[in-house]
Amino acid sequence: MSWEIDLEQWRSELVDAFHWGGQERARTLVAALREAQPRRVQSVLEQMLQSPDGKVRQAAAFGLGELGGPANARRLEQQLLLEGSRGGYDASSVVQVITQALGQLKSASSRATLVRRLNRLAAGAPEGSDVDDLTYALWRKRHPELLPAVRGALERIAPPASEGLLALLRLLENSSEELRVWIEDESVPVEQKTKVLTVLDEEVPDELVPLLPSFIFLARSIIGVASTRKGQERRFCDRLFTLLLLHRERLLPALPPKARAGLREVARRMVAAPETVRIIKAATILEYVGHREDADLLAEYKSQDDVLGRVYEEAIEVLRKLPHT
Repeated sequence: MSWEIDLEQWRSELVDAFHWGGQERARTLVAALREAQPRRVQSVLEQMLQSPDGKVRQAAAFGLGELGGPANARRLEQQLLLEGSRGGYDASSVVQVITQALGQLKSASSRATLVRRLNRLAAGAPEGSDVDDLTYALWRKRHPELLPAVRGALERIAPPASEGLLALLRLLENSSEELRVWIEDESVPVEQKTKVLTVLDEEVPDELVPLLPSFIFLARSIIGVASTRKGQERRFCDRLFTLLLLHRERLLPALPPKARAGLREVARRMVAAPETVRIIKAATILEYVGHREDADLLAEYKSQDDVLGRVYEEAIEVLRKLPHT
C-alpha cells in the first residue's frame, strides 16, 4: 500500500514538474523510478498515456522519450495516431511533446517515425506550428535519407506552413560555405534567414558555428531599421539573440573579436531603441560581449517593469565589475 501511495505522489510530481517547465526535475523523477523500479516504470508511464487529462499524457510521453529505445519509439508513434484521432487542444499539446521526444531519441526507428508523421501532415492541410515542431525534431535527426521526404513534403505543403521545412532543406542540402554565401546574399529575403536561425535553436553543429559572424554582420547591416520599427529586420535580431543565449556557454566564447564587436553594437542599438521595438534580450547579450561603460547605457534605458528591470540590473552588475577598457 505504501508503494501505491508513493507511486501516486510520483505521478503527481512528474506532471507538475513537466507542466511548469521543470524538465530537469521531470528527467530526475523518471531516472529515479527507473533505478528504483526498473520493471515498473514502463507500465506506469504507459498507464499515464491512457489518462483523459492531456497534462498527464504529456508527462508520460516525455517520460517514455527519456527511457528511449525502439520499443518506446513504436509506442510513441502509436500514441501519435491515437492523439490524431482524438483531436482538440489537449491532443495537439501531447502530439507536440511526442514529436519533441522522438527528435531526442537515439533510435534510428524514431527517424522513420518522424518521416511517417511528415507524410501524414503533407497529405492534409497542416497548421504551421505542427510543421515547425516536426521540423525541429527532424533537424535533430538530420541525415541524407531525410532529403527525399522533405522535398516531397515541400511539393505538397504550401507557404507559409512550409517555411520551416524550406529552412530545414537548406540546412540539409548546403555546405557551410554555401550557407555563408547565402546568408551574405542581400537579394535573399531576411525572413528566410530568420527561419534558418529558428531551426538552429534546436542544435548548432560544430561545422555551422563559423556561420555566426555572417549572421551577426547581417544584423549589424539592418540594425538601423530593426531599432526603429517592428518588422522582419527586428525579428531577425530577436531570433539571433535567442539563438546565442540558448547556447551561450558554447557559442558566445567562440565568436571572433570582430563578430563580438558587431554583436555588441547591435545589442547597444537595441537597448537604446524606443520601448515599442526594444528587445530586452539585448541587455543580457551585453553581459557577455559588453564593456564596462555599457552599464551606463543600460542604467539610462532600464525598464520600469519590476521583472524586466531585474534583467538590466543583473547585466549592470556584471558589467561594472569589468576592468576599464
